[in-house]
Amino acid sequence: MQSVLLVSDREENTVFFTEILNAVSLKQIIVVKSVGAAQKLLSERSFDLVLVNAPLPDESGESFARYIAAKGISQVILAVDSGQFDAVSAVCGADGVLTISSPVDKATLRTALALAKSAQNRIRHMQAENTQLKQRIEDIRLINRAKYILISCLNMSEQDAHKYIERQAMDTRSTRRAVAEGILRTYEN
Repeated sequence: MQSVLLVSDREENTVFFTEILNAVSLKQIIVVKSVGAAQKLLSERSFDLVLVNAPLPDESGESFARYIAAKGISQVILAVDSGQFDAVSAVCGADGVLTISSPVDKATLRTALALAKSAQNRIRHMQAENTQLKQRIEDIRLINRAKYILISCLNMSEQDAHKYIERQAMDTRSTRRAVAEGILRTYEN
């Protein structure tokens, strides 16, 4: 994690959170005092972590934290009063919000930060894998369209069209996708 948006309107808590964030090598910290300011900032840029110190002047902070977590924009840690912790944790935890009890001690915050970092790494890995799978699906669709054109225009069988694309890819030292794109350019225009 690199960038942090800290949403807190209480100066003493802001100082405490900033000190801990700096201690764990999170240096890009932006502090805002309301959900409105945080939403405006999030519309302009993204953050790796959003730390919400509830309650806030314009909202309790719970629905904002749940919204960010549901969107997958950032990892979210929500600090709530210890009297509300169980109820808020049950609701927000289902949406992927890490909820911690306030007043927060250093060990709890460090643990929450480590969990958030671990979860973020896992999500990034899954997003990269998802992107690769989407690319493979798109490649298969493109290759199948090229096969269909070879079948309909050159009266090839499906097996012959498949072999033709693979042979062209090997002979030209390019990908099957590149060969398929060439076939589509040639026959679809």
